Amino acid sequence: MKRSWGARLCAVTVVSTLSLALISGCSSDGSKKDKGSKGSGSGTGSAASSSAPAAAALTAAELEKLLLAQGEVKGYKVASGDDTLPKSKAEVKTDKAACDPLAWATAALAPGDTDANASNTVSEDKASSATKSPADLAEAFNIDMTFVGLSSYAGDGAEKAMKAVSDGVTACAGGYGLAAGGEKSKVTKVTSEKGTGGGDEAIAFAEDVDMDGEGTATFHTEVIRKGNTIATFYTVNFAALAGGDKTEIPAAVVQAQVAKLK
Repeated sequence: MKRSWGARLCAVTVVSTLSLALISGCSSDGSKKDKGSKGSGSGTGSAASSSAPAAAALTAAELEKLLLAQGEVKGYKVASGDDTLPKSKAEVKTDKAACDPLAWATAALAPGDTDANASNTVSEDKASSATKSPADLAEAFNIDMTFVGLSSYAGDGAEKAMKAVSDGVTACAGGYGLAAGGEKSKVTKVTSEKGTGGGDEAIAFAEDVDMDGEGTATFHTEVIRKGNTIATFYTVNFAALAGGDKTEIPAAVVQAQVAKLK
């Protein structure tokens, strides 16, 4: 017998880094999370000039100011990531160290070695585009939500972080195990792909995730470096996940966020 929409959503809460409210509706193990080549998945975009002086990392407070704010992307609303995103890398675990940067980027955490991190969520504004209020739970979740993370690095830390992501896409092509929020999941395949791109260097990749034995769902993540700041983007539509469908990262969100980076 096919599992219910709600049960299938539970099977992917670990990958979609759901908020406490969503997780608690599926599993008693859910707990509040603590915050912690352009257009190509090859990671071969142009690097910053080696002759330029090494820049200091921005602080978390400075990164917060660079995150997209309400009204900066038409058709989308912006919310703090405090209650919807993990704050600590310790809460997002994989069974292969090389895959950690991929999992962290998907969770809007810094993919590299830095404590300077900030995040929020950018969602479709249904109030401005829908003709009526959601009629049921499934429709209420039929919203594209993009988890955006910013991280900053000193010296060549940002370039090293991008390399770690690029290397991870290759090393984890055959998949990896993932655990977060009291849930476990299996990424069965990782492939590089063409994303929106921009900045000085961009890497985009797709992950196929086992939907608890009921097929797979495809998730997309993009990591973009501009100077010594890295932006990560991961989009999920909870209603689409219930049917195993894939959701694309909105180019408008990526472009608007990258444009704000220094």
